[in-house]
Amino acid sequence: KGGKWVFGWCVVGSVGEICIPPEAFAEYGFRPGESVLYLRSSRRSGGFSVGRQEKLSASSTPLLRRSIGQGVILAEERIAVPPEVGALPGQRFLAVRGSGYAVLFLTGGPIYEHALKHPEIETFKP
Repeated sequence: KGGKWVFGWCVVGSVGEICIPPEAFAEYGFRPGESVLYLRSSRRSGGFSVGRQEKLSASSTPLLRRSIGQGVILAEERIAVPPEVGALPGQRFLAVRGSGYAVLFLTGGPIYEHALKHPEIETFKP
């Protein structure tokens, strides 16, 4: 309880897209063409999170105050990285189970630092 589950490393492609790891895609119930909301992650961990707009909008969660935009699930389980994140092609995000509402894509913090010590973590590229 209170632990985090790592889905894998996600590398930003040349046009600013990343893959959602298949296990996360299924767990969060994403579907191609579906609207999603992007939320700012904590200052400590950086990055962003993404969740189904339908689920987040229907909740009474304070997560919506951290919204930085919306997008659509693209073909092949991909999403565009929100411009507010300032991601560069080749940058790696760590996909982590967050709340039941959104999957996290982290750029730093203790979980990220610990994951760097585990070369066996799978990498996903668009």
